Amino acid sequence: MKIGFIGLGNMGAPMAANLASAGHEVTGFDMAEVAIDGVTMAQSAAEAATGRDVVITMLPNGQILRSVADQVIPVMQKGAVLLDCSTVDVESARAVAAQATEAGLLALDAPVSGGTGGAVAGTLTFMVGGDGEGFKIASELFDIMGQKAVHCGASGNGQAAKICNNMILGATMIVTCEAFALADKLGLDRQAMFDVVSTSSGYSWSMNAYCPAPGVGPKSPADNDYQPGFAAELMLKDLRLAQQAAEAADADTPLGEAACKLYAQFVEEEDGKGRDFSAMLPRFEKRGHS
Repeated sequence: MKIGFIGLGNMGAPMAANLASAGHEVTGFDMAEVAIDGVTMAQSAAEAATGRDVVITMLPNGQILRSVADQVIPVMQKGAVLLDCSTVDVESARAVAAQATEAGLLALDAPVSGGTGGAVAGTLTFMVGGDGEGFKIASELFDIMGQKAVHCGASGNGQAAKICNNMILGATMIVTCEAFALADKLGLDRQAMFDVVSTSSGYSWSMNAYCPAPGVGPKSPADNDYQPGFAAELMLKDLRLAQQAAEAADADTPLGEAACKLYAQFVEEEDGKGRDFSAMLPRFEKRGHS
């Protein structure tokens, strides 16, 4: 396929590289100067999108997505797929999808899970909302960039799935870190704690696959001084999107709200910025009961 890829940061660059190495013709654009093996760089978003079968966007927020959509939708050929892999607010995702559909395009919102490691390895999970025919066309690309793609229904539902998933993730990581800090103070060995919880009713992805305690469980950012696999500020972004959606939908999410407040404190008032979201564990180690 002829692919335009707009937004070549820590996630977008390896995704575009994987598509190019699989034999697709990839034209890219980013506001920063980047060079990616196999990717031809364009001078603008519109140039990257012109004549493409699929245009992929990986952008920081809904406002930038709307701006880029205004630039690329008018130059895209009818029947092409606009595939947004950004994590943005549901309202922006649905607005851009409506704009694309009106222009005769097939629109998909497909935020990802798996972080930069998954982007490099091609093992991302895509949560996809939007056009069913577009999903069929994009499936080949999902197979290259990821290990799984789930069609979640109408436009915006991919974003809904992502923020609901990450609300669970944020809350479970916090309580996993709390539990390790409590176990320390009760004299329970961390390995013993892991061996029990990882095979008992407390098991979770945060414990079993991404353990926040160094030297315990599979290798994780905790074993690399909490260098981010998924940065705390990105978790905060997703938790804020979840709270924005909860308010709009009149949904009661007290634990999600509490997780959002804790990550806001960690990132904006403490030392969480630039650290992995599992660095909540050393935070709790240093704190007493309040």
